Amino acid sequence: MPWNLNSDRPIFVQIIEHLQIDIITGVYKPGDKLPSVRDLAAEAGVNPNTMQKALSDFESTGLVHSERTSGRFITNDDNLIKELRKSLVDVQIEEFFKNMGKLGFTGKEIIQLVEQHVEK
Repeated sequence: MPWNLNSDRPIFVQIIEHLQIDIITGVYKPGDKLPSVRDLAAEAGVNPNTMQKALSDFESTGLVHSERTSGRFITNDDNLIKELRKSLVDVQIEEFFKNMGKLGFTGKEIIQLVEQHVEK
């Protein structure tokens, strides 16, 4: 997935979100080693210091851990990855309902529209 970073939000936050999506979609599987900071920074088109900050913050989630001198690895905890996936789904659904509400739709109308769309 391309790194579509923009200036409307902090870059390091967008990097974390990109890596989260890569994990839940299987680009990085449990136990995989992440590319080096420099390689990820080059791929994303950001300064290595920015990538380092993002990865350090990302480690606090437990989805990535460092092994001294070996690099960073994706967690083997499937439950943690499933929780991340559910959390990201919840955010997307809440955002969808909020945007549809701005268009004047009620919750019931939104569900009917979704059901009609799925039946197509």
